Amino acid sequence: MRLTPCEFKRHAQPILAIYNEAIANSTVMYEYKLRTMDMMAGWFDAKTKGGYPVIGIESDAGEFMGFSSYGSFRAWPAYKYTVEHSVYVDTRFRGRGLGKILLQEIIAAAQEQNYHNLVGVIDSSNNVSIHLHQALGFSRCGAIREAGFKFGRWLDVLFFQLTLATPSHPADG
Repeated sequence: MRLTPCEFKRHAQPILAIYNEAIANSTVMYEYKLRTMDMMAGWFDAKTKGGYPVIGIESDAGEFMGFSSYGSFRAWPAYKYTVEHSVYVDTRFRGRGLGKILLQEIIAAAQEQNYHNLVGVIDSSNNVSIHLHQALGFSRCGAIREAGFKFGRWLDVLFFQLTLATPSHPADG
């Protein structure tokens, strides 16, 4: 398998399929409506303009197996050293350690770009993601009970944080 920077033309369709499966069948995403290719174009554009990586993982046969990325945590300037990340693995390839590889790549990218905190927002029933984050040093730093409503029930969301040693010289402004 190999890691690859994602590109719209090459990777938008498999990323869209992974997102839409998660929307339709899980509480990984607190969305109701499936995404469209136009939405993916906007998503890729925002990642590019923000300088945020989108890292994919492919099998040796070229099958797209999953991706990870991050983006702004909050829109205000003082949050500039904190990003919110996400990791998604195609259902066909789960249980192979790909989530760990993708999350490690995002951590390395955040360090390289001099971010200080990575924040993961995880549905409280997603034990796989919770354990993955804990295994890589993330700490639970908060919860919002009944933050979402999907599939006829209230959903609790948990926040996990990894604080990095970067940047060495943070600055206001």
